[in-house]
Amino acid sequence: MAVLTKSYIHEIKQILAEARQQAYVAVNSAMVDAYWKIGERIVQEEQNGKERAEYGKAVLKKLSIELTSTFGKGFSYRSLREIRQFYLLFPDYPKWRTVFAKLTWSHFQRVLKVQNAEARTYYLTEAAENHWSVRTLDRNISTLYYDRLIASKDKSLVEAEMQQKSEPLQAKDLFKNPTILEFLQLPANMAYSEQELEKALIDNLQQFMLELGKGFAFVARQKHIRTETSDFYIDLVFYNYILKCFVLVELKTDKLTHQDIGQLDMYVRMYDDLQKQPSDNPTIGLLLCTETDSVVAKYSVLNDNAQLFASKYVHYLPSEEELVREIENQKIAFEQQFSG
Repeated sequence: MAVLTKSYIHEIKQILAEARQQAYVAVNSAMVDAYWKIGERIVQEEQNGKERAEYGKAVLKKLSIELTSTFGKGFSYRSLREIRQFYLLFPDYPKWRTVFAKLTWSHFQRVLKVQNAEARTYYLTEAAENHWSVRTLDRNISTLYYDRLIASKDKSLVEAEMQQKSEPLQAKDLFKNPTILEFLQLPANMAYSEQELEKALIDNLQQFMLELGKGFAFVARQKHIRTETSDFYIDLVFYNYILKCFVLVELKTDKLTHQDIGQLDMYVRMYDDLQKQPSDNPTIGLLLCTETDSVVAKYSVLNDNAQLFASKYVHYLPSEEELVREIENQKIAFEQQFSG
């Protein structure tokens, strides 16, 4: 019987790892190169129009229809605007091509929102040289890493903090990136969109709440609430007939912000004003976020209802820990459907 030595196995694994890395670099380089060239061509076409703004908008809308019909998803009007902006912000991209070769289109999309040109180049250069994941790049931009570094007298402290929280970009991320899969026109079942994940989580969460046996009754999904100036849609609405109150659930698959928490508080107030009956107790909100490293569950308890929540509500509502555990289990089960 043949014996496989550790060195032999390591060598084979190394060959495969290097091949995957080469494929990763090649796909990203080709994709970003193509988008820059498309952006260049879009700008050239716009400059030929008599009324640049309106002409350009019409061109992008028509181009989006044509490209989508031929190449599938990934060429919406909004995507083409980003591609156009990419060219305008990086007209000298070809000279940086070798440096940026390891970055994904998602990296470039993230820096398009950075106003400072020097900061944009710095973030991309650092991301390429230090193999930052998109999550790490996003965190550094959101925490104004470049600005803090420039302003700091002791730059080593700022750098050390950043490095401690950095996540490396890995070749396997290629096969989980819907943008790249769309570009390659690979089968849809090789990846899932945020919308598909959100729908699956809401489906399971609805069932989970009803099976708790603590008085929950389903009211609505995507509940439409209209004010004089705006329309809002709440992901899930329950009524708890033991507590005699509505429970609003909002689910986010991207990064949690203070605005999200404020919006849920607003939903709670609106529901109290528009839907709550005189005999009902105050409405409770529940915010679930699945984007971060650890799932976040947070109840929205308005200040004047804190005592009621602590004394009565807490005994009939699932704890934040139970909700986190349930969502994590659901995410794992869902993602396993798309793993090899």
